[in-house]
Amino acid sequence: MENFLKNKIVWIVVIIVVAAFIFLFAGRREADFSLKYAGFDLSGASTGRTNTYSRYLERHISVPAGTKDISVNLFSWSAANGVSILENFENTDRVLRTEEVSFVEYKVNIEKSGLYNIRLEYFPLASRGIAIERSFKINGETPFLGADRMAFLRVWGDGGNSRFDNQGNEIRPAQVEKPHWEIAWFRDSLGYITEPYAFYFPAGENVIRLEGINEPMAMRSLSITAPVEVKDYRRYIAGLDLRQFSSNRNNFSLKIQGEKAVRRSDPSLYPIYDRSSGATEPASVARIRLNMIGGQNWRVAGQWIEWEFDLPEDGMYRFTIKGRQNYNRGFVSNRTVLINGDILCQELSSVPFTYSNKWNLVTLADHQGDVFFPLKKGMNTIRLQATLGGLGEMLDVMEESVFRLNGIYRKILVLTGTEPDIYRDYRVDVVYPEVIEAMELESKILYKLVDDLTRYSGERSAQAAATLTLARQLELFVRRPDKIPRTLANFKANISTLGDSLLALSQSQLDVDFIVVSAENYRIPKINENFFVAASHEIRSFFASFFVDYNNLGDVYRKGADVVDVWMVAGRDQSTILKAMIDDTFTPDTGIRVNVKLVAADAVMPAVVAGTGPDMALTMPQGDPVNYAIRKAVVDVSKFPGYDEAIRDLNPNVIIPFAFNGGVYGLPETQYFHVMFYRKDIFEELDLQIPNTWDDLINILPIIQKNNMNVGIPSVATNVQTAIDFSNFLAHMFQRGGRLYNEDGSRTLLDTPVAIEAFDVYTKFFTHYKTPMVFDFVNRFRTGEMPLAFADYTNFNTLEVFAPELRGLWGFGIMPGLKKSDGTIDRSVSTGTLASMIFTKAKRPDLAWEFMKWWISADTQLRFGRELESIMGAAARYATANYEAFKRLSWGSEQMAVLDEQRSWAVGTPEVPGGYFVTRHITNAVRRILNEGMDTRETLLDYTLTINDELIKKRQEFGLE
Repeated sequence: MENFLKNKIVWIVVIIVVAAFIFLFAGRREADFSLKYAGFDLSGASTGRTNTYSRYLERHISVPAGTKDISVNLFSWSAANGVSILENFENTDRVLRTEEVSFVEYKVNIEKSGLYNIRLEYFPLASRGIAIERSFKINGETPFLGADRMAFLRVWGDGGNSRFDNQGNEIRPAQVEKPHWEIAWFRDSLGYITEPYAFYFPAGENVIRLEGINEPMAMRSLSITAPVEVKDYRRYIAGLDLRQFSSNRNNFSLKIQGEKAVRRSDPSLYPIYDRSSGATEPASVARIRLNMIGGQNWRVAGQWIEWEFDLPEDGMYRFTIKGRQNYNRGFVSNRTVLINGDILCQELSSVPFTYSNKWNLVTLADHQGDVFFPLKKGMNTIRLQATLGGLGEMLDVMEESVFRLNGIYRKILVLTGTEPDIYRDYRVDVVYPEVIEAMELESKILYKLVDDLTRYSGERSAQAAATLTLARQLELFVRRPDKIPRTLANFKANISTLGDSLLALSQSQLDVDFIVVSAENYRIPKINENFFVAASHEIRSFFASFFVDYNNLGDVYRKGADVVDVWMVAGRDQSTILKAMIDDTFTPDTGIRVNVKLVAADAVMPAVVAGTGPDMALTMPQGDPVNYAIRKAVVDVSKFPGYDEAIRDLNPNVIIPFAFNGGVYGLPETQYFHVMFYRKDIFEELDLQIPNTWDDLINILPIIQKNNMNVGIPSVATNVQTAIDFSNFLAHMFQRGGRLYNEDGSRTLLDTPVAIEAFDVYTKFFTHYKTPMVFDFVNRFRTGEMPLAFADYTNFNTLEVFAPELRGLWGFGIMPGLKKSDGTIDRSVSTGTLASMIFTKAKRPDLAWEFMKWWISADTQLRFGRELESIMGAAARYATANYEAFKRLSWGSEQMAVLDEQRSWAVGTPEVPGGYFVTRHITNAVRRILNEGMDTRETLLDYTLTINDELIKKRQEFGLE
């Protein structure tokens, strides 16, 4: 028994020791990876782009900073187009107006060669409301990537005071432009380079050129300046005479509520509400109170918010910001602080806000304590501008690394293909020794990046962990090149993850509750956010949830004959915007009261059948109006007075899906169509031209596929990101003059020679030319695996936002077409839409019609689109069907030219009873051809018979001829 106990104790001790060893050593993270890259020259990663700003500085590393400022005479240009002089403009005698499409050149004499900054004073002129963009050239050349597209932000503010709806919720005011003179330095629009660009000017005469890209602006001054170092606080304050700023009010304090900001750089930076904390001022659990500003939308470097405050006398004042960064764990949100328009000292260039779920008070300080600034009596301003701070340089390194790694991946792809044989030794190290060298260097760069990110944030974030995973994989590939083909898919995924990390780290969200301006002796009270405050807030929120209907938005009216009930099948943001627009514009102008309810798509049909449905529904699928019409459930809107005027700004093709039997049973809200996306860098690398016709595409396909890349053509199996899509087949048919149905929609015309020829061409892209049926467009396009693809034009904004490493490397253009005998090219494509419709059981169809006219009008659609983009960002840019509204949305001039052209070729597809059989059996036909090798013509003819049988049955069912 005694031996048994001894053995048991020994085993317990052994287990404890082993567990302790595992916990202390095996599970311990490496402190840093400096031994992996110490002593190596990491600047040798020159296999990537040579036109970046970092490479530009490397080439001019020995060039000294300029020593003299040069003021450019704006009115003494050497060449110009699209410019004019404005007299007595905004408190200025003369200014230079430059149009969206314009250029202006100046000859400037530089006494001593060196690096110079460039400063511009500009005024945003009214136009489409997007950022002003200009390119800059020196002596006929763009110095580096970034100078080809510099952004100058507009100024926005509240269009009035907030108001309260009849439920007690505070409604934010609309955002309107409030332009005034702004001073801007030529700098990186992405924010990776936090300092103004340094441009090299040789001694002697130089020619500088500003070219318009987007939006007009007025210029008051343009200067080439010697770089000036911002002093630290102690040196800054030592150079001032502080005797004039002595004050007797040492206990003074002034609280500026965050939501009371007067100006902002973006309409999305409006006042918002917070119900998650009882410490937010003012707190609310049941009703919406605008009680802070910033949030998710205040995340892009360069965005700023400005407040005004009135001081009673001259004095020395400090600033305390009540902020919260609870968006990104392991990350620091930085803000540059400008007081009366200037960064007064180094400490204000990057004020950090670390991650916390609670509100924190951040007082501007240096290493010795709080800092005080001399301010004059009267109105002053404080501006907080998002900046990446020390993180910017790391993101610049990460962006270049992603670019180079994608190049490595594409090179390996040429050898192995997208699906390598895992049993074959491709001898990557022998075929591509330079790839192995590049991988070794890249792994060291990423290891250093992991250390830099961890040191910066104080912990290893998810983004640093993703970087570490890729660094280790590259290190493994260098040791074991035979592993590369087997884990190529994982390598590609890790590169995409690194690209996602780049996007995540570049976002710098911050909430601001209030700012306190105080004198030296004022004691700033602590934030009362303890357990009891939090518990009380959560309990009150819980009980409030039983009494507050979150589905009804804005002013809610009792049901009656003079109240229009509208259901919206969209997100909460869209519904909230619509209701706010109704309450502040439509109802005051017309006297018609409207209830808006947010519902799921599958809730409409049961409610209509049960007689409890709305008067009208918005954002309904394209096929619904005709499906309801054949059941006599919706109203023919073409019979209402003012119909022709209402559809004036709509393309007739986009109304086709809602027309049936001589009536129109809905009106379009949005319009979607495909364009061609292409990678400029890869086309240049392969020496290819952008295809103009389908024959051109077939001619370049072998070259693309020889490099183990491919072309993305939508198919019935492209359901990774979207639903079944045979729009490319319709494009081929429309370009040949074909149609999907006969005049009355009683039979499909898929059995005509034109349709059969189009179907044969369409399917050959998959059977003969081996383009992929299933693909993830965004990721394949991002890696370069798919340098050409056809997709909905709204993907433009997705790529613009989520693939920053591709800036300047891609574009989109009009779809390839079919060359006609007369030499013209037909580029017809199909178009899709979402619809509004009025139900026959509406209490007052005439009032519903008034609302529908207002809803699809240009001004309403424009405002809705702008507000939606201001809330959800550029990736959610509204695809309105109203052409006048579309032209004034935030598209650049280059993109607008493409979209205008392609939109003119969009062809609407009729909806008919039984039309679901067309989609179903075209899909079946394609699958039989691809999977079973069936004959194209016979397969399509067989399914056409089946489709026409169903169309006849449906027409008989609903009493149609």
